[in-house]
Amino acid sequence: MFVTVRTLISLGVLNLWRVAAYRLGIRLRLSRVRRLKAVLPQGPFFGVSRRSGAAPAPSSAWQYEARYFGWFSVALKDGYPDWQINPLSGGRFSDINCPWWRLQDFDPAVGDIKTVWEASRFDWVLAMAERVCAGQAGELDQLNAWINDWCQVNPAYLGPNWKCGQEASIRVMHLAMATLLLGQIRNTEAALITLVHAHLARIAPTLRYARAQDNNHGTSEAAALFIGGSWLAANATDDRRTEGEHWARSGCNWIEERVHRLVAEDGSFSQHSMVYHRVLLDTLSMAEVWRRALELQPFSARFSKLARSAALWLKAFTQMSDGDAPNIGANDGARLLPLSDTDFRDFRPSVQLACVLFTDARAISAPGPWDVPLQWLGINLPESALPEESNRICDQGGYAILRGAVASAYLRYPRFRFRPSHADALHLDLWVHGRNILRDAGTYSYNTEPRWTSYFPGTAAHNTVEFDGRDQMPRLGRFLFGAWLRTSERSEIEVEGEETRFSVRYQDGQGATHRRQIILGPCRMVVEDSVAGFREKAILRWRLEPGTWHLNGDTVFNDRTRLTVTTNVLRNRIELVEGWESRYYLNRECLPVLEVEILTPGIFRTELSWTP
Repeated sequence: MFVTVRTLISLGVLNLWRVAAYRLGIRLRLSRVRRLKAVLPQGPFFGVSRRSGAAPAPSSAWQYEARYFGWFSVALKDGYPDWQINPLSGGRFSDINCPWWRLQDFDPAVGDIKTVWEASRFDWVLAMAERVCAGQAGELDQLNAWINDWCQVNPAYLGPNWKCGQEASIRVMHLAMATLLLGQIRNTEAALITLVHAHLARIAPTLRYARAQDNNHGTSEAAALFIGGSWLAANATDDRRTEGEHWARSGCNWIEERVHRLVAEDGSFSQHSMVYHRVLLDTLSMAEVWRRALELQPFSARFSKLARSAALWLKAFTQMSDGDAPNIGANDGARLLPLSDTDFRDFRPSVQLACVLFTDARAISAPGPWDVPLQWLGINLPESALPEESNRICDQGGYAILRGAVASAYLRYPRFRFRPSHADALHLDLWVHGRNILRDAGTYSYNTEPRWTSYFPGTAAHNTVEFDGRDQMPRLGRFLFGAWLRTSERSEIEVEGEETRFSVRYQDGQGATHRRQIILGPCRMVVEDSVAGFREKAILRWRLEPGTWHLNGDTVFNDRTRLTVTTNVLRNRIELVEGWESRYYLNRECLPVLEVEILTPGIFRTELSWTP
């Protein structure tokens, strides 16, 4: 009980009040969301392209197949997507005329609601708008027809696709970016203005609830109000103009407030996640691009400084060879600005756009597909480029990055001002020659069998030490851990010759302690894990890149890498077992995991070497 109360206090008394007031307002019929009414329009929503100048090659997405979460494809036959179905399971919402606030959060008949929301995020609007700009026959008619069908199947404020304010916000932002691509910002079709108005009327009453989450819901919904409100003000001639101006001011104020609260000076975001950090950056980039397009007042200097820090943060984690990044934290398959045909796990387009907007320099000097979003959005590439990355500590977020000649090590350590989604203290990712040798698990799904919702966020799915077969923090709910960990000691990054060193330590709520020291050299990495305070056992896990590995005594190896673990106490077992990872949402694959177990306090010494 004490842990629960303490955790609730850590979430913030004001946030708890916002959530309680929101839910009570709906139950007592006091909330405005219960009184919202609108009739969605019929198009056309977009006219012929008025874009001037050359355009890059258009995206092929959603032309012959729908691609969910960057990996799952559904053939597109004649007609339209099924807006109410989970395409992976076949489950569907049967009552599309049910007010969204009456729908269950987790309906077992449907499965993961994110599979239903995915097509209604309107990624396809961006792809079709690009093809309209390229003059491809029939694309404009198809674009208008699909939006018409969506409006018919999803009546205003009824059914699952109105349930989440963030999902409505993503639609607004995608429609706005498509309008920018087509050169129709100030001469938008009346039907599209009406559709955007209906969405803003849904978003505005629940923004307080979104802010209470202290995550990307608040930033997305504030950005949608700013973008959508200023859009209405630039096009409407009636009362909607005044309403639009009000929403734009409110959205601007709250996106500033959210960035000030959720982004640390070192660029870390409240959500300890690569994918959600990209969601934040894409949101800020769209708001800034839109502000420039409508020649609105600049955001504050502090907003710009924090946006710059957030852009540089993600750049530091991104592998410039292929755009991949450590699979740290929650990964729900989100990618908000897919203007190029790059893979879901390629973070370079988002990094390049954000760095150009907020640092006025390129993240990547050489031309490539990462420049395509800037070309579509009409953003000029600056001449200057940012310097190459070096060692870095982001202490406000709890990250240390050690760099060698061909290797990079990324360490997570506990700095929890906001709720953690994974029990991943002292998780270590290692990349050598662009290969992710030691890797994180990801998320898989927010609504699936309990074994998976427990496994992926749990300590056993990370490269760290698990004590007594339990998570480092007790689980209090689907998305909530209690007894948030705190770092008790941390060194600076020290460079001695060709070796880079770092160490950090924490103690959990049950008295177990873990100190990890890393030494990264040109051809090897040494990790010493000192553990004590546990009752029965401590298990060190190394989650290895997929492939064939062989275990021989203390050593596991493949044709390019060799990893040896020794202990200063009697080892109970060393074993190569099957583990799981999810690099794409709702997709899981096997990978080998080395487990080393001891029964008494001691030190694990790991030495990993690779081919130069």
